[in-house]
Amino acid sequence: MAKKSAEGAVPKPGAGSGDAANRRKNSDQVISVLRALAEAYHAFSGYSARHVRQLNLTPAQFDIIVTLGNTPGMPFSQIAKKTLITKGTLTGIIDRLEAKGLVRREVPAGDRRSFRAVLTAAGEALFSEVFPAHVAYLTRAFAGANPGELEQLTRLLRQLQSRFRDTPESL
Repeated sequence: MAKKSAEGAVPKPGAGSGDAANRRKNSDQVISVLRALAEAYHAFSGYSARHVRQLNLTPAQFDIIVTLGNTPGMPFSQIAKKTLITKGTLTGIIDRLEAKGLVRREVPAGDRRSFRAVLTAAGEALFSEVFPAHVAYLTRAFAGANPGELEQLTRLLRQLQSRFRDTPESL
């Protein structure tokens, strides 16, 4: 006699092979999505980096300038978190931006063990010039998309982000 499943139903003969085929198909679809996502990110990254280099900045330097723009500055740890640049790498990039006169280090009054990075007047001027130019450059890549497509794309990307953020590590 066939054993009942946890739900109380008796499985149909051969049902397991269909499940395996469905899992394989789902796995293939997920791999296709991940490949498309990686390829899209790679294409975006290259497209963005080409323009940033024309602005005489590296992508990491641009990222820091944009992160600090319109702020009173921030601790290195916060910059690292917002830019995904490691603290060790961040120090070298800040050194180079400081040498260019675009950033300065400040020691917070309450914590002399840490540093804040602050844009100088030249850094603020550069931010005011390069940020809108780069946004305009990136906007050209979306020229053929209508507002509904952009809203759908945003919604789907946020759903994907949520799936990765909300999935337990143990699965």
